[in-house]
Amino acid sequence: MGIKRYELSQVQWERIGPMLPGKASDPGRTAADNRLFVNAVLWVLRSGARWSDLPERYGKFKSVHKRFTRWAKAGVWERVFETLSRDRDNEYLMIDSAIVRAHAQAATGQKGGSRTRLWGAPEED
Repeated sequence: MGIKRYELSQVQWERIGPMLPGKASDPGRTAADNRLFVNAVLWVLRSGARWSDLPERYGKFKSVHKRFTRWAKAGVWERVFETLSRDRDNEYLMIDSAIVRAHAQAATGQKGGSRTRLWGAPEED
């Protein structure tokens, strides 16, 4: 089976998989589905679709979004990006509007909302 649109290649997965929580050596639950989960997040972020439009093959959208938010609050995404950004050969160092699109809901955001960035730990004051 080939790589589906927006999903990680085997090489990309081997690079980030060990950085993610849920390994057998980590305390708590083992996350056997980390790759499926990351691919679900990538599908939403790269397609620009709403979480509720997530294809069924990735699981329940509410569960995926809840886990995404938990990882953001725990700084998981921030640590992955910091590690990957140190590699000068990383092909995704340049991020612009051609890669990232805002969701339709972003246009209706309220001032003074949550100070937690979705991609990392809360900003320090």
